[in-house]
Amino acid sequence: MTLGEVGTWQSGGTPSRSNKTYYGGNIPWLKTGDLNDGLISDIPESITEEAVANSSAKINPAGSVLIAMYGATIGKLGILTFPATTNQACCACIEFNAITLLYLFYFLLSQRNGFIAKGGGGAQPNISKEIIVNTFIPLPPLSEQQRIVMEIEKWFALIDQVEQGKADLQNTIKQTKSKILDLAIHGKLVPQDPNDEPAIKLLKRINPDFTPCDNGHSRKLPQSWCICRLKDLCTFLSRGKSPKYSETDKTFPVFAQKCNLKDGGISLEQAKFLDPSTICKWSEEYKLKTGDVLVNSTGTGTVGRTRLFHEKCLGKYPFVVPDSHVSVIRVTKGIIPQYLYAYISSNRIQQYIEDNLAGSTNQKELYIGVLEQMEIFIPPFSEQQRIVQKIKVLFSSLDDVQKALEV
Repeated sequence: MTLGEVGTWQSGGTPSRSNKTYYGGNIPWLKTGDLNDGLISDIPESITEEAVANSSAKINPAGSVLIAMYGATIGKLGILTFPATTNQACCACIEFNAITLLYLFYFLLSQRNGFIAKGGGGAQPNISKEIIVNTFIPLPPLSEQQRIVMEIEKWFALIDQVEQGKADLQNTIKQTKSKILDLAIHGKLVPQDPNDEPAIKLLKRINPDFTPCDNGHSRKLPQSWCICRLKDLCTFLSRGKSPKYSETDKTFPVFAQKCNLKDGGISLEQAKFLDPSTICKWSEEYKLKTGDVLVNSTGTGTVGRTRLFHEKCLGKYPFVVPDSHVSVIRVTKGIIPQYLYAYISSNRIQQYIEDNLAGSTNQKELYIGVLEQMEIFIPPFSEQQRIVQKIKVLFSSLDDVQKALEV
């Protein structure tokens, strides 16, 4: 049998937008973007009775099964929980003959890829009501349809449980990584070695005039640790510059916020490129080096994002320089960059950054002075090494679990 034989189908319409009296009435009017592959309980837009009378929009009863016919939403479904109209991009089955509502719904769901293929390509792919009603459907007895629906929903519920379990485990992995970093920066991830040179001696060697911010006892840090400001550890600490870009020359990439990838790591795939005539503006210290800690310094949702640079990401490029939305932290010898990267990535420092942002809600900004005055808990050099290695081992195990969840 065909879908046209087991149901009554009708498409909708869009009342003239130029007539303001057609909109804002008490009749819900659904667009394909409102479809959710489930029960429709909310339709933001509405039209008037006059609009229905003067357009091809039709009122579909509660329980109608809806399917999108146009654009990127082809095959998207919904079931009305109250009477409503739709636009012309939506087709509705409003009456059922020898078929249950949910059996029809799940059959349409199984045919989505086929409908998408029939929609073709182009700027506005589409299927028609005729394609839908002429689609053949295997039709078992009503009692078997009900058993099939029950079996489908049993397995869907199990899949939902598995997906929720995966989401919970992914969240646990994220929380575990945060806890690992928190333990690391407070001297609780690896044991202390009394033979390690205290951090204060290391910092005095870096700068004979160094004075610690605190001896660490008030923060319950190990005796061998020391507290300093970030500026005390850096050979270079600066935001980048505003570049002049080239539309044609692709030789010298510029490191921007989006190069600090949301899901981790760095990439120059989306980088823009310097105008070669402006290279003299960039001194050697602005060329990024392995071990540089890069912090996004502007933008709601991205400010504070921290990544560790490695020159292997350069590929064929001779060098890369940061734009003015990225801050570069380059530490002196005796401070392991991976330790500082872990430190700034911790919840404690990310919250410090969040609490000290300037600017409006739409354009948050991290001033370089906030980074300069950031408190850093410094362990002895040998303990830095042990911390970095321990984080690497633990994160590697967690990443293996993460990858297994994504298969």
